Amino acid sequence: MRRSDATGPDDAARVWLVDPLCGTLNYAARNMLVAGNVALCVGSDVTAAAAADPLAGEVFWTDGAHAFVRRDDTDEPLQPSPDSRLVDVNLDQPFPNAPHFRAVRLLAEAGFAERFRPRVVSTTLAVAWVAAGRRAAYVTDGHLRDSVHFAAGIALCQAAGCVVTGIHGQPPHTGPGGLLVAADQKTHATLLDLIREQFPPDR
Repeated sequence: MRRSDATGPDDAARVWLVDPLCGTLNYAARNMLVAGNVALCVGSDVTAAAAADPLAGEVFWTDGAHAFVRRDDTDEPLQPSPDSRLVDVNLDQPFPNAPHFRAVRLLAEAGFAERFRPRVVSTTLAVAWVAAGRRAAYVTDGHLRDSVHFAAGIALCQAAGCVVTGIHGQPPHTGPGGLLVAADQKTHATLLDLIREQFPPDR
């Protein structure tokens, strides 16, 4: 997909996706949950990516095969974990799967409340935090292929061994879109069941 704000030749084999300030509204309101994201795409593959939290002094990065967090010039492998039971749900538009699926309805589901504790973080730091074991999962609607907001976080989670699919469990960037990232298969399966309950039986 060619982005409207892209520069360089249309047929370039290597494309950089750059989001210099993810969390613009947070930054404007002096809520310091912000990040910078960069991802290198070769064809349809992200071969390297990083998400930086400048205020925490952390850089989450991947070479496409392994994932790390760098603090004080020291790299530590990212290790996903469901132990926190914290699940971030993105409530920002657009909602291409409405009216059937609305992420906000997950927060009111009894099954969700029994197993998880909701969080709403409006930056893609939340995706990196799943890879780092600070969140059990992340859920959002939307079509995210070639997104400067999500490309780095998805690559980090895949390299760290997270379960990364669309909202129906399909490969990312296919079908109805959306994103479900989970630290493990059990968490992913539970959230997938809760999401399926929002759709008609024939979907």
